This record gives sequence, structure tokens and C-alpha cells, in this order.
Amino acid sequence: MTLSIRNQLPGTVTAVHSGEVMATVLIRLAGGQDLTAAITLEAVDELALTEGRAVRALVKSTEVSLATGRVDGLSIRNQLPGALTSLTVGGVMASAKISLEGGELTSVITKDAAADLGLFVGSDVVALIKATEVSLATM
Repeated sequence: MTLSIRNQLPGTVTAVHSGEVMATVLIRLAGGQDLTAAITLEAVDELALTEGRAVRALVKSTEVSLATGRVDGLSIRNQLPGALTSLTVGGVMASAKISLEGGELTSVITKDAAADLGLFVGSDVVALIKATEVSLATM
């Protein structure tokens, strides 16, 4: 299957915490970072997610926000540090490629946000991703 989702990060399930309807799935990415996905219990069962299972975390580029450093006091669970390797700025939007340990992410943000953050190739950034915006696929 081919997907239009650019951000596809390989990892391994380290824990599954089930609630009444949803579960949080903790994943150790190939680069050693931890990522949390919040998915339905039905999806956990269908994917047979258990500790040690290889998965691919999928995140649309429009769901990756950027900060110039770690952010405290924020409900967003996933904060992945990296460096900006590419920045393409258009009339309204900007596309940023971020190099992470063990992979790469793409973030699409507004042109104004890129300017306000003072982004440039080589900038240290933190990719912010809500757990509810992380989908999982088994490999």
C-alpha cells in the first residue's frame, strides 16, 4: 500500500495502556525517541498491538507543529527534537524538513509562523505532535 502521508516513522511498541474506548500506545522510535499514539481499542485489537510489536507511526505533515525549544505546561505528549534540513516558503505556507535521530519529519506551517519562529536551515527545532494525531500501521 502506498500512502500520501509523508511522515512514516518505524518503531517498536513498548506498552499499551487501555481505557474504556481508547488506548495509549507507547512506541520507541528507531532513533531512540519515545512517541505516544492514542487510538481506539478496536484498532489495538485489529493490529494485534502488544509489547515488542514492530509498527510504523504515521503523521500528516499538517499535524506537526514546530517550536524553537521544548515546551513545558503543554498537553501535547510528543516533543521530538531535531534540526531543520530544508525550508521551502511559499506565498502562504512553508514546508520544513526536520532531521531526527533515526529519521526525518516534514511539517507544513504558515509562512508567518516560520517567520515568527525565525526558522532557517540548521535551526534546532522541536516537533510537536498530539497523541491523537498519530496513526499506527503494522509492518
